[in-house]
Amino acid sequence: MVEARPELAISPEKVCFIIVKAREFDVQDLEIDLDDSSDDAHSSLVPAMPHDSDPAVKELRGFINALTEDEQVDLVALTWLGRGDGALDEWDALRQEASRAHNARTAQYLLAKPFLPDHLVEGLAAFGCACDDF
Repeated sequence: MVEARPELAISPEKVCFIIVKAREFDVQDLEIDLDDSSDDAHSSLVPAMPHDSDPAVKELRGFINALTEDEQVDLVALTWLGRGDGALDEWDALRQEASRAHNARTAQYLLAKPFLPDHLVEGLAAFGCACDDF
């Protein structure tokens, strides 16, 4: 017996829009964080944060904030799925955890993820969707 795929509360088209917009700013750049207490040989690389003044960031933040709570929960769960935090057969558990953790800072949380577009692409792929389809 073939198990049915779970339904998404957010449309793949909306996820693809977020992927395109997230790629408009470069959150995957790394900047060096030199800790004064280190000997400079152990500097760490930290993800650069998107700049609030970037028009793409503003548009994306507004778009994510305008999503329904169910859509935001699915967006976070898709990110986790694409990141490898679970498999499609664990979707209900991923979604339940995303729902439990949901708050008013979903856009801020997601925009701080350095590989957000890649994770969303992988999450959609698990559902058999690709942005090329739209």
